[in-house]
Amino acid sequence: MYMMMKSVYKIIITVLLAAMVPLVGCDTDELANRNINPQAVDEIDLNFLFTEAQVGTASGGATGDNRFIDWRTNIGMFSYAMQHLAHVTRGIAPGDKYTDNFEVNLAPWEWWYEGQLKLITEILKQTGAEGYAAGRHHNMVQASRIIRAWTYHKLVDYYNDVPYTEANQGIEGTFFPSYDDGKFVYEQAAAELMAAAAALDASQPDEGFSNSDLYFGGDVTKWKKWAYSVLLRMAMRVSNADPALAGQWVTAAVAGGVMESNDDNVWVPTALGPSEWRNQNGISRAFQPGDGGQPSIMSNTLIDELKGPLAGSTADDDPRLMIFSGGIFDWTPLGVDLIDDNPLNQIGMPNGKDLSEIQDAIAPVTNPDVFYSKINTLLLDDDDPYQLMNYAEVEFLLADALVQGMGSGISGTAAEHYEAGVRAAMTQYGPYDADGGLNVSDGAITAYLAARPFDGSAAMIHNQLWINGFLNWWESWSNWRRTGIPALVPTNHPTSVTNGVIPRRLLYPNSEIATNFDNVPCCTTPDQGYIQRVWWDTQ
Repeated sequence: MYMMMKSVYKIIITVLLAAMVPLVGCDTDELANRNINPQAVDEIDLNFLFTEAQVGTASGGATGDNRFIDWRTNIGMFSYAMQHLAHVTRGIAPGDKYTDNFEVNLAPWEWWYEGQLKLITEILKQTGAEGYAAGRHHNMVQASRIIRAWTYHKLVDYYNDVPYTEANQGIEGTFFPSYDDGKFVYEQAAAELMAAAAALDASQPDEGFSNSDLYFGGDVTKWKKWAYSVLLRMAMRVSNADPALAGQWVTAAVAGGVMESNDDNVWVPTALGPSEWRNQNGISRAFQPGDGGQPSIMSNTLIDELKGPLAGSTADDDPRLMIFSGGIFDWTPLGVDLIDDNPLNQIGMPNGKDLSEIQDAIAPVTNPDVFYSKINTLLLDDDDPYQLMNYAEVEFLLADALVQGMGSGISGTAAEHYEAGVRAAMTQYGPYDADGGLNVSDGAITAYLAARPFDGSAAMIHNQLWINGFLNWWESWSNWRRTGIPALVPTNHPTSVTNGVIPRRLLYPNSEIATNFDNVPCCTTPDQGYIQRVWWDTQ
């Protein structure tokens, strides 16, 4: 037996040695080349990464599903919680009755950390001193820093403490990042905005930036205005929690130069192709029947505000009434069947109700979709642009800063900035409809301002910020948390996980709790998390 096994081993060794003979005579360079992917590239054109990061700021398209984040969070939580929309039937609407939905909490976290923040991390790495693109993309670097700061300010607004110093470092081996204090992240984002805006310089080399920049076509002046406008927003957001810091940021933002007209609004262009999942407007797709199919019924809270106190008259109506509302209609994949577009007859649905609770109110109609006002479909084409921030908000924030005595250097009066904000807010919707169906005349705006004159109070400014957040509902929610205006009446449905308290933050995603639990700071259950406050929410 021993001799037989010894013979077998000799045969195996002989075969292995024979197999190795060709390798001994092989050229080592040739062998090494066989392990190189012939399709691999030495460099990636960073312009493509930058454009993709910008697409990602509109509905999180960088991760492949442009409607997910809006459908779940912007619409599903905030549009209903802020009582711009109301909900009784199908779809995702935890904001209407304060229920829990894990995707609502997941969407901003996953879409932004794995979307634009990952792309921007790579851009900044490859344009750094050791990167292959060092010195070649000056303004793209600064623009990337601005997008990164904007993203982190939004993440803090939703979750409070978030990974920052150790975020997006998986390639360096940091798989379980620690969390940074929300105020610290806000301060870092503000510093980055100021530094990046100051460094923007049209005379510096930047290969392809003007072609890759979806927002402004490489216009560094507009990038500066947006950076300082975001800083102004952040300043007023912290005005209750840290007035001194707010004043410093207001002063810096005004000195740097904020938006000056609707021409400075930040739009992400969209298109019907080549990919509906990346190139189309995620808000529109979420509502489109036959696509997302989310109900678009408007809340009576917003409709009543827009109609004004004069019953039976349109004299004091907000001109945005029939911009936001397309009337009462049935919207199917086959088209729109208009039922009533008379402004006097527009009616919103109360929030927090089940279908059975409104049946008596709409009888003999049984379908609320054909009884209540719905969002104007002119705002919901799949190739409509996606707005990130507008000039109207800037004017309202300047008026607010003057009323509260925040910062210095603001020219004009609070009333002048308030009226400029109203005019900008009412005339910003033209890009949604090239045929002019959403334009508002100067006379209509003047009549509105005369019917509802500014009384010098912060409450009127804050109410306008609430209205101005239509479609950008996350901003209405953040401004409401800061100000408490308008005085929304909470719903208290039996399924509420907050005991009838309007949610004040999002929960950390289940995936983060499962994999990085030791670093997650707090508030991991719905009854705790939704009613906790982010650091600046002290009103």
